Amino acid sequence: MALKDVWFSPAFGEAFPKGLFLLGEVAPWLEFSQDRNAPKIQRVDLDQEGRGSGKRLWKATVTDPTAPNAKSASFDITFVADVQPVPAAPEIVPGMTPIELEGLHVKPRMVGDGNFKSIGWYVRATGIKGDTSGAKQTPADPGAARQAKAA
Repeated sequence: MALKDVWFSPAFGEAFPKGLFLLGEVAPWLEFSQDRNAPKIQRVDLDQEGRGSGKRLWKATVTDPTAPNAKSASFDITFVADVQPVPAAPEIVPGMTPIELEGLHVKPRMVGDGNFKSIGWYVRATGIKGDTSGAKQTPADPGAARQAKAA
């Protein structure tokens, strides 16, 4: 039995027991264009056959404090979300923010070349825990969101 395009969904604490640190900011994942003057187009979660969620893709670089060596300590994460994920925690040093991922999915892949191949991972998430951007945001004036009671 061959498993193709299978994503696994581990608990965040099992995959990253000491958490993750976001380096910089989450940015849109843009399509490549050879024309520098062409408008930038953000990638969406669809494959060639049109399967996927259709949500926008965002990229971020993170570092894992439990990584065994420097080569595997930092890697990119793809966020699949309608709005840009924003970390809720403050920066601990400029450009470094602790985060916990929501909707974590991982998929193994081969990395390296020649005799130096190893297993790497594609890492995807749907958001950052504590994020209040987008649809999850509470109304600024809760009273305005409620219907008036009849007297």
